[in-house]
Amino acid sequence: MTPVFYHNPRCGKSRAALALLQERGVTVEVVEYLKTPLDRSTLDRLLTALGNDPAVVRRKEAMEAGLNPAGLNRAERIAALLAHPLLLERPILVVGDKAVIGRPPEKVLELL
Repeated sequence: MTPVFYHNPRCGKSRAALALLQERGVTVEVVEYLKTPLDRSTLDRLLTALGNDPAVVRRKEAMEAGLNPAGLNRAERIAALLAHPLLLERPILVVGDKAVIGRPPEKVLELL
């Protein structure tokens, strides 16, 4: 199964993580989630793979949207990410049923 890399090419951390993977010869399916927003089912699987980590919602952008990311339950996180794809923390690497947020970018190497 090919690892999936949720990517925003405008983000330096996302570009750095992708470069790390490429330098190591890791082939990934790159999903530019702002061009192709994730659906409810994909977000649900992603949250499960991340252990329902509240850090999946970007704090600053969430606060600007009037949301407290730490206070959101799972359903509210999914609803927020469906309504505002920019709130998704990036980058995220998914390998099988596990995922990691690449902050710092080197964290993506933990799943390899």
